[in-house]
Amino acid sequence: MEHMERLGTPVLDDHMHLDPAVGRGIDAVEDFHRLGGTHLLVVNKPSWHVLDGLPDDEGDFRRVFETTVDVVDRATDVLDGRAWPILGVHPGLVSQLVDDGYSPEEARDRMRAGIDVAAEFVADGRALGLKSGRPHYDVTDAVWDASNAVMRSAFAHAATLDCAVQLHTEGSDDLTEVAEWAEAEGLDRTRVVKHYALGELAGPVPSVMSETDRLQVAADRGEPFLMETDFVDDPDRPGAVMGPKTVPRRVRWLLDEGHDDAVRTAHVETPKLVYDVDTEATLDRE
Repeated sequence: MEHMERLGTPVLDDHMHLDPAVGRGIDAVEDFHRLGGTHLLVVNKPSWHVLDGLPDDEGDFRRVFETTVDVVDRATDVLDGRAWPILGVHPGLVSQLVDDGYSPEEARDRMRAGIDVAAEFVADGRALGLKSGRPHYDVTDAVWDASNAVMRSAFAHAATLDCAVQLHTEGSDDLTEVAEWAEAEGLDRTRVVKHYALGELAGPVPSVMSETDRLQVAADRGEPFLMETDFVDDPDRPGAVMGPKTVPRRVRWLLDEGHDDAVRTAHVETPKLVYDVDTEATLDRE
């Protein structure tokens, strides 16, 4: 295929995973690029998918994060814009650790150590933001409390670093309490992003899964939002979530439906608000 479709706007996928070791890796970035995608936020895969087991120490988390930083550099070489890493600890790790015999408090401390390492990457300019959250499935009160403590630790780091936190949480259209926790740690709620969001959300900024019905709601609201696929890049789950071509295709659909303002909101204004990135200035239009 000769060259990509041009959509006349930056096109950002706010949450994608890339795994060149076992998945499609840069081939997925090429698909995104050819359809008109320009910018990516690449989130590290859960640590137990990268390591041969569970993370034992900070060095294990560092190895996970280095793999993401490396593939982001390669993705940027493909794109007319660029890619950025979002690094952190998947909240499902708490269950992996507890099932392996750790107490919820021990799991909390190990996950906080992972957040500490991710914060180092942000401080060094090697990552754009942090990832944290809490399980989206039923857990004991002790595990829930441990997970919330990890999330608040991420908020505290982000406040110090003045960066954003992407959250993996239970499905909800109201996470006002979580946004208030962020503010209690000194982090503005506009720096808190709910990954895998519906089109409407109270509290954090929604990163909307790019289904037309969700996007229609987000466009009609006129509030800040982002678009994502949560592409998992896992050959064992080929139909899971959405493919890398989806966000550019949905941007074309929004433009065809007359939602030019919503496209600018999702791909120019909200990335600036949340992450302090300029998707226009970082776009090579030649």
